[in-house]
Amino acid sequence: MEGEKTSTGLEPNIAGLLCYVLGWLTGIIFLVIEKDNKFVKFHAMQSIVVFGGLTVLSILMSIIQGIVFSAAIRGGAFGLLSVFGFISTIIWILWLVLAIILIIKAYQGETYKLPFAGNIAEKQLQ
Repeated sequence: MEGEKTSTGLEPNIAGLLCYVLGWLTGIIFLVIEKDNKFVKFHAMQSIVVFGGLTVLSILMSIIQGIVFSAAIRGGAFGLLSVFGFISTIIWILWLVLAIILIIKAYQGETYKLPFAGNIAEKQLQ
């Protein structure tokens, strides 16, 4: 990895870690601007897959919470609402932990593949 070129002029490990800083948003940015470096493109795509998926899951949880909240107002089932709140909290903790791990691994120059998401990212780049 050392001495490899990137389209951004950044060292590959720095560009790789930046792919994860703002989740799927920086993943998309680096996927668009990086033309040559496979290391950076992999981390950009993995960021899109992982954090895009977590974003979709969070949106679905919010919609479900809204539906459950409406039902709870009418029927008093507030216990179910707290279950979905707990799940949403777990998703955000997972987001934070994955971001930290992936940033560290990219900085260390590793093409660290998460199970499932890493394989999807790799296939998208072929």
